[in-house]
Amino acid sequence: MADGFWTALAVMLVAGSAVALQAPINGRLAAHAGGTLAAAVISFGIGLLVLVALGVMRGETPSLAGLAQAPWWAFAGGALGAWYVWGSAFSVGSLGLVTLVAVVILGQVLTGMVMDAVGAFGLPVREIGWTRLLSVVLVLGGALLSRV
Repeated sequence: MADGFWTALAVMLVAGSAVALQAPINGRLAAHAGGTLAAAVISFGIGLLVLVALGVMRGETPSLAGLAQAPWWAFAGGALGAWYVWGSAFSVGSLGLVTLVAVVILGQVLTGMVMDAVGAFGLPVREIGWTRLLSVVLVLGGALLSRV
């Protein structure tokens, strides 16, 4: 496997840890900020500041001409992220962190499998085989076991 694969794997392992940390942190912030929506707004505001600082440090600026050519759905990422941040702050107290993360992963695996199967958003088509179906069953089993 190429070196880029291992780097990407490491980056996503850290990103996965960040997602797990984000839910209880935002849940606690909600208790002090007046609710889960306020916590999500604060979280996104801080995220915006971090991303702007990173963009300045890397010398990256948005291309307005390029953005004008983007399909409408290319801007949905922020709304989807907002749903996740609000939903995790809302749900972590009821589900617990392990169940929350397991259910998030289940949603990601199911959605990813469908998106791969239809080649959504220009992704290469990857058929749904028995190993992919088994991965869904195993993640579902993990989510159920996390409640025992």
